[in-house]
This record gives sequence, structure tokens and C-alpha cells, in this order.
Amino acid sequence: MEWETVIGLEIHIQLSTRSKMFSGASIAFGAPPNTQASAVDLAMPGTLPVANERAFHHAVMFGLAVEAEIASTSVFERKNYFYPDLPKGYQTTQLQQPIVGRGHIDIQLADGSTRRVRIHHAHLEEDAGKSLHEDFHGMSGIDLNRAGTPLIEVVTEPDMRSAGEAVACARKLHAIATSLGICDGDMSQGSMRFDVNVSVRRQGQRQLGTRTETKNLNSFRFIEEAIALEVERQIELLEDGGEVVQETRLYNGETKTARPMRSKEEANDYRYFPCPDLLPVVLDQDYIDAIARELPELPDARRRRFAEQYQLSDYDAGILSGDAATAAFFEQVAATCKDPKQAANWVMGELTARLNTAELAIADSPISAPQLAGMIARLQDGSISSKMAKQVFEAMWNGEGDADTVIEKRGLRQVSDSAELEAMVDDVIARSAKQVDNYRSADPAKRPKMLGYFVGQIMKASKGQANPQAVNKILQKKLTPRD
Repeated sequence: MEWETVIGLEIHIQLSTRSKMFSGASIAFGAPPNTQASAVDLAMPGTLPVANERAFHHAVMFGLAVEAEIASTSVFERKNYFYPDLPKGYQTTQLQQPIVGRGHIDIQLADGSTRRVRIHHAHLEEDAGKSLHEDFHGMSGIDLNRAGTPLIEVVTEPDMRSAGEAVACARKLHAIATSLGICDGDMSQGSMRFDVNVSVRRQGQRQLGTRTETKNLNSFRFIEEAIALEVERQIELLEDGGEVVQETRLYNGETKTARPMRSKEEANDYRYFPCPDLLPVVLDQDYIDAIARELPELPDARRRRFAEQYQLSDYDAGILSGDAATAAFFEQVAATCKDPKQAANWVMGELTARLNTAELAIADSPISAPQLAGMIARLQDGSISSKMAKQVFEAMWNGEGDADTVIEKRGLRQVSDSAELEAMVDDVIARSAKQVDNYRSADPAKRPKMLGYFVGQIMKASKGQANPQAVNKILQKKLTPRD
């Protein structure tokens, strides 16, 4: 039986404001528990919320970036539920009249094609606190520092058909938010969290299957893993004659397992009603137009510019332009070393691989953009070989200084002096009479491969520091059969 996967995303984007959605308390990450929770956040009697204008500004920016409708009037409502990390007993959010209406993004798929993912809406809301389950001897602690943090929740239509497409959509929204500067994008700190709605249906069936929602995924890898696991679970269940239950699930990235959290509630279970403490918010067109004029370069425009300005392939341009921090890092390297292709290769290759292994963002890279550019410059001027460059990169990663410092300290400078190299070549030729005769009598088509013996001997004699290109030229000249 052939099955089709149907996926929609709900993305919580923590806004980079200085204070909370409805209070003046700070949202800085890492403060001791419950030190950034004001009387408003704690729902003390007599307190009243005041909406954060900057959160509206950021929401409008996002709406414009995804070509969405911006509501002239938006309304806050109370979503009522009871949980220890929600001291008010309700969450202030938007339902009937969200600030951002229908929009869309275009994602690039692995085969080079594109797919349009529709945005159903995006609304402003406040975050809840956080329950802590460690070091409390069987009990839970509550940290309300996060309570009241401003969020945009983005809801997509169920337009994705694979885990890969869902990850591409998540990456695109991450790129948009960080390019706009409305979110730092640090998923390890909860700055962006993804809920995935997954269902399956038989190929050709129009009716959607029963969906489940896996909540609070904080990495692209976890999104892909959680979807694959849930699709497999649902298909096995249906093929065995069972039924999928609509529920909320949690995925554990360490154990690669998922479990049910609770049955899925409907909107009426939350008893939404307009918040009596907050008036409807009206945005005039001048306000929206002013924000539109200050929009920065967005990922799609940056990708097109990278391809044209730096003569990069569509693939390379797409990878480097997707994340704002990576794009800025690449441009700084390219501008300094004057070699965009080499800059692209090192940023996408060695640097990205090391960052992924160390689970570091590019902003936390031990190697700065000027340091990487300096190493590429030494490659360009022949001071080091490609093999040496990897040693220099490793040393810079481990904090041994910039490229020039490492090269001098480790004695890695490549020998390019023609006189010195000629002496090495002459010595090897003098000690390799048999190999020289074989080379000179061989078919010319076979000689390039045979040259490797001589190059190897010279590299051994120079402890790997001879310039291979220069060595090749000298060898070819000296080994050419005499007429």
C-alpha cells in the first residue's frame, strides 16, 4: 500500500525585544530562575498589561517578508488552561483577528525544484514559564523568567509531503526571521521551537488523515527524525487495522523515541474570549509602509545576489545565503581574501563540518572570518599547500593564533624557491636512474602517473614542504627525453 505524508508546521519565534510582551521585565537569557518575573508576569492582583509596540513592529516585518496580509485591527484573547508554569491561568494570544494573515514562502527542494508553502496566519502571544524536573527530588520547579516573553506563532497550511520539505520550510523561516533581525535564531536557547503536525493518507485520497502534533522540536535534525518516526508509526498502525488518535506527542532526541503527551484539544476546549484588559490594536497604513521601507535584504534576494556578484552556483549561493550569520561571515571572508570560490569552499566545507560536530553556531566559531581569510591568502600566495592548510585550520580552531603565527610556529611554510627545489629534484633524479629510464621510455600518456614517484620522493625529502605545482614543472622539464 502506498501512503502519502501530509505535514504542517507551527513555529514559535521568540522576538528580540528588550522587554516582555505585556510588562517591562527583561527577557535576557540565562538569568537565575524567577529573577525576571514582574508583578504582571506573576498575575498579581491589580496589575494590568501594556502591549509592547516593538513586538508589533517585528510581527509586521515578518508579515511583509512572507508577502502576507497585515491586519489593520488585531485583537488579543485569553486562551484558558491550567498548568503550573502559567500563573494567570490563561495565555494572552490571538485567534480570531491575528496581526498577520495569509502569506507564503517558496522552498527549494533537493532536486532543485521549488514548492510553495502557504502561511495560514501568524499571531502575537506571550510565552509560558518553564517547568524544571531535575534536582528537585521527585518534584518539579517552576521558572517564570520566560513567562510573558513575546512570540510570533506562525501556522502553515499542510502543504509539505516529506520530512525533507518540512526541514526546508523550517530553515527558510529561520533564515527569514534572523535576516530580519527579529529573532536571534538560537534554537538551543528556545528562540525558535517547532511543532510538526503529521498525518498519512492513501495515495490519491483527498481527505486528510487524522493528525498528531509533535511539540517543541528545537533542531532541524530533530524535526526530520521525529517526522520519520511518526510517519512509520502511523503507517504501521493503519496497516495493522488500527486507528490514529489525534494527540500531542513529545520526541526525545537522545533516545530517538516519542511518546503521547495528551489528547489533542480543540479551540473550544480553551474557552477563548477577548481580553478585557487590552483594547483592539489598530495599525494605520503609514505605520506599515514605514516598516516596509526599512526591510533588510531577505534570503531569496541575497541568494540571487550571491550567484551574480560572486559567480557561485545556485547550490552554493543557496547554502551561503540561507542563514544571515553565515552569509555575513562568508562575505567578510570573500572581501578580505578576494577569492569568493575559495571562501565558499572553506565556509561550506571544513568550517561547517567542524561547527556541526562541535554543535556550535557560526557566531561562536573559534576561527574568525579574518583568520580564515588570512589562511586562504597564504594558500593563494603559495606559502602553504592544501594539505598544510588543513593543519593550519586545525591549529587555528584550537586557538593557536592566526595563519601566519601557526605557519611560523610549526614551520609549515611551503618551499617555492626554484633553486632550492631544483637541487632537490636533481638529487632525486640522480638516485633514481631506473625510474628515470622507465619514465623516458614510457608512452607519453602514462608519464603523468609515473611522475608521482618522483614527486613523492621530493615531498618526503622536504618533509611535505615543497610546492607540488613547482616540483611538477621542474620534474617535467628535467625528465623530458633528450632528442
